[in-house]
This record gives sequence, C-alpha cells and structure tokens, in this order.
Amino acid sequence: MFLDGRVQIWMLRMSLSWMRRSIKCLSVVMAASAPPPPDPQYVLRGTNDAVNSLHFHCSDQNLPTLFSGSSNGLIHIWSLKTRRVEKALDGHSGKSVLWLSTLCSRKNFLLSQGRDRNICLWDLAEGRSAVSDSVSTGNVGFCKCSLLELAERRWLLATPWEDLGEVRVLELPSKKLVCTLKPEAGAKLGMPISLKLWQPAGGSHPFLLAGYEDGSVVLWNLAMGKMQSRLACHEGPVMSFDFDPDKAKGVSGSSEKMLCVWSHNEQQNLQLQQTYELTNPGIAEVTLRQDKKLLATAGWDHRIRLFGWKKLKPLAVLGYHSASVHSVAFSDHSQPSERLMAAGSKDHRISVWSIYNQT
Repeated sequence: MFLDGRVQIWMLRMSLSWMRRSIKCLSVVMAASAPPPPDPQYVLRGTNDAVNSLHFHCSDQNLPTLFSGSSNGLIHIWSLKTRRVEKALDGHSGKSVLWLSTLCSRKNFLLSQGRDRNICLWDLAEGRSAVSDSVSTGNVGFCKCSLLELAERRWLLATPWEDLGEVRVLELPSKKLVCTLKPEAGAKLGMPISLKLWQPAGGSHPFLLAGYEDGSVVLWNLAMGKMQSRLACHEGPVMSFDFDPDKAKGVSGSSEKMLCVWSHNEQQNLQLQQTYELTNPGIAEVTLRQDKKLLATAGWDHRIRLFGWKKLKPLAVLGYHSASVHSVAFSDHSQPSERLMAAGSKDHRISVWSIYNQT
C-alpha cells in the first residue's frame, strides 16, 4: 500500500529536521571537546623593566640560550636549564634595547641596538661582558636593525641613520659603507620602522625590505642603491614584518588591526596577496618560525596569536600577559621536540612556550 504524497513530504521534512538537530548537537559537542589554548611552559622574571626584544641562540647544548633586552638598557642572558639569569650586560647607558642578534659563524658573538644611538658588538667568550666594538648611528627612533651573514667573516648590517628617513647598509666587521638608501623627496614615506635584509637563492646580490611610517613596504636594490618596488598595504605605520625568501612571500603588521601577506615576483615587484583582520589593533612584532610553518604575532592587546603560515590559518590566541606584548621569538633548535617560543612584555615578564612542535 502506497503512502499518500502529503504524508511522504511530511516524513521527509521530519527526517531533515532531525538531521539538522543531530548535526547541531554534534557541532556543540566537538566545540566543547576542543582543547583550550595552552599555558606557558614557564615564566622568566627578574628583568625589572619592560622586555622589548628577544633572541634565541642555539649551540651544541640541548637547550638554547635566550637573550632579552629591556627598557632599562640591560641585556639579560638566560639559562633555560635553571630558568635564571646567567649574566646581565650593561652597554646602552640605561636606554632601551631595541634589537638583539647573534651570528651562526661566530660563537659567543652578540650585537645589540639601543636608543642611546649605538649598536654594540659583544665578544662573550671566556666570560667577557664588556662591549668590544660599537657603531654610532645617531638615530633616536624605534626602527630595528637587520643582519645578514654573507660569509664566515663578512656580514651586512642595515641600520636607520641620523637623518630619520635614511637607512645605511654597512659591511662588518670593517664598518665599510655599502650604500645609503633614502627615498626621494616626493615619496613622503616618513621614517623607516622595520628592516629585513635577504638574499635570493643562487648567490644573487642582497636586497633590503623596509616598512615605513606611512604604511608602505619598500624593496630596495642594494646593488643599484635605489627603490625597486613600493607597496602601500597599511593605513598605519608598519611596526614589524617578516619574509620567507623560499616562497618570496612576506607578512606585515601595523598599528591597525590588519595583517597583510604580500609577495615578491620575478619582475621585482611587491604584490598584496591576502589580508586578515584581528580583533584588536596594534601588532608590535610578527615572526616566522625557522621552518616557515608557523607565524606568531605580539599584540598591544596583551595577546600572542599563532597562524599556520601556508594559508594564514588562525591556530590559537595565547593570553597570559597583563600588558602589551612587545616581542616574540622562536628558537631555531634542529630537534622539533626542543623548539620553543618566547614572548616579552611590558609587564616585565617573559613567557616561554612549547607548542605545535609536531606542526
């Protein structure tokens, strides 16, 4: 016996309604079972001021060394085994330490940039703790330097200079001037805020990427000493960016809510690829993990955000700090199980995280 057509339609509607309720219930269960964001593995205290800069250096030891630079001018060297300060370096006359870097080819060699207008070179071998050399830039801004190793005894340093719109590239350790980069008067870029030296594969000459006060990212050709391409991608100053030379792709953050992903094509032009809007404005730093799988951002809203780099997929929002996060850094340890991430904040604390090691 066949059912009346109206009865069949009623039964179909009931079946669809049941399926929708089942799917909704399943979604609620899955959301409820999703793990919460992790807590820090541990927290480092004792800087006694805001932490502006962080840098990991991995040696033959199981754990990397962490360097931190503070607003009081001190550089702290942390043992992650004891989770205590091993040594404090004082070379910037009480002025904020903006940037720290080490060399792969020279063990125990550290560079630091401070708001005292100096870049200090430290040879920390045999327990030394005095500045071994320095470069005076005359610059009082907040733009961080960039370092590129070309050979074992030759590296390039890009640094903002006394004229606030000017960047100079020096060869170290000789301090020889390679080029001076200054926009044309009509460009109206403002001051440089962030810098990144990089060298394409195949031994080509290096380039410099620079983020400016007007929201532009500029590609500079060092061999020619001129601007190659300019991309206006932000409405506020480009506070920080990072670049993946293998994919010829970069990401930048500013004082606004937007993350911008852009690429560098074969014609030496910068092109906007993708944007992502955050909940709150203000990105102090963006950093790619060394394996180019993770992106981390340091936020003015006290948060650290993690993204998958391939598609800029949001992965986690980490909330521990009680004030603006100024810096975030990844360790470059070769063993995935030993990879760490550190974040430094205005709240005087450094949070150390062990997350997404399998990613």
